[in-house]
Amino acid sequence: MKILVATEKPFAPVAVKGIREIAEAAGYDLALLEKYTERAQLLEAVADVDALIIRSDKIDGEVMDAAPKLRVIVRAGAGYDNIDLEAATAHGICVMNTPGQNANAVAELVIGMLIYTIRHRFDGTSGTELRGKKLGLMAFGAVAQAVGRIAHGIGMDVSSFSPLNRPQKIIDAGYHVHESREALFLYNDIVSLHIPATPTTVRSIGYDLVKSMKPNAILVNSARKEVIDEAGLLRAMEERPDLRYVTDLKLDAHDEAVEKLGNRYMFTPKKMGAQTAEANINAGLAAAQQIVEFFRDGVHTFQVNK
Repeated sequence: MKILVATEKPFAPVAVKGIREIAEAAGYDLALLEKYTERAQLLEAVADVDALIIRSDKIDGEVMDAAPKLRVIVRAGAGYDNIDLEAATAHGICVMNTPGQNANAVAELVIGMLIYTIRHRFDGTSGTELRGKKLGLMAFGAVAQAVGRIAHGIGMDVSSFSPLNRPQKIIDAGYHVHESREALFLYNDIVSLHIPATPTTVRSIGYDLVKSMKPNAILVNSARKEVIDEAGLLRAMEERPDLRYVTDLKLDAHDEAVEKLGNRYMFTPKKMGAQTAEANINAGLAAAQQIVEFFRDGVHTFQVNK
């Protein structure tokens, strides 16, 4: 049995060491393809592998065609829109993610970006505090729950709307449940997006929702940039000079946003939500363990395709 770790953005060495130990303890071979620059390298590397561990690497039907033995792909992280799930199902490949392993890292970044924003980027002028502000979570998966935990701990009023109909989880956490995303945007001082990019969510956050936000509200996106209707966002924020957009995913219309919005558009230089040593290690080890359990015991708890 052969596992390939194919990562344009490599795992930390300690994570690779742990992945190797898990694989070899199960009697599997481990191969590495790190910092590859050409797709041909990936296509060649998958030719004889049974399992694949990736991060943000794009895996489509062409890659699967080049991997006749491939039975399982694990995305070390929560999002999996970089994998063609229909192609995987057609090839008889199980696709899994590692939900929750990056959650705290992303949550801490969200809170950090908010503090940086409301304190005026630490420019020496007087800002505001998060305590007492109303925070609305769009969805209630692992990252949103971690954000809520930290926010509640510093005295924020947390609420959520879950498109996946998880009201009981929200109630059990002690938060208010919104009946619609429109209500979420109307009620909260800060709205934090935690929805995946799917056919129903792509470009779903646009002009009407943003324009409806409270005075001086902040929209935070640490999920996927594809969920934003960029033209609608920019239009709403031009009409509402009190609004701010904070993101871990620079807009495609980045230059235009910088020009039109100035400091009201706060962004990280690159996607950094899961870029911590702990998350890097946790996700990698979880991926390796899930592969071992898949082959040994038939476990596919975190399968995301049918």
